[in-house]
Amino acid sequence: MQQIAFTMRLKPGNEAEYQRRHDEIWPELSAALTDAGVRDYSIFLDRQTGTLFAVQRRTDTHTADALPSLPIVQRWWAYMADLMDTNPDNSPVVTTLEPVFYHE
Repeated sequence: MQQIAFTMRLKPGNEAEYQRRHDEIWPELSAALTDAGVRDYSIFLDRQTGTLFAVQRRTDTHTADALPSLPIVQRWWAYMADLMDTNPDNSPVVTTLEPVFYHE
């Protein structure tokens, strides 16, 4: 199992809407994540800064790198673009985090 972590940024005042949209995540998007080998995906919010901290656990044979090319992912990005910092293609601006400690 591979674990990755990254941050994204939520625009001020969008906390409740971001939560609502994720509470109603599209079944097709959830299936795409599972099909790509994403077995555990958590997002945490630092309300003081608007920083979203995400952690994914992926199978060793995951295909998560292909997710951005899927129409369902692109539609989700467009749906979420008004709430967060995004790139020109509506993908979230992501900062990859380097692992420095792990305890099991």
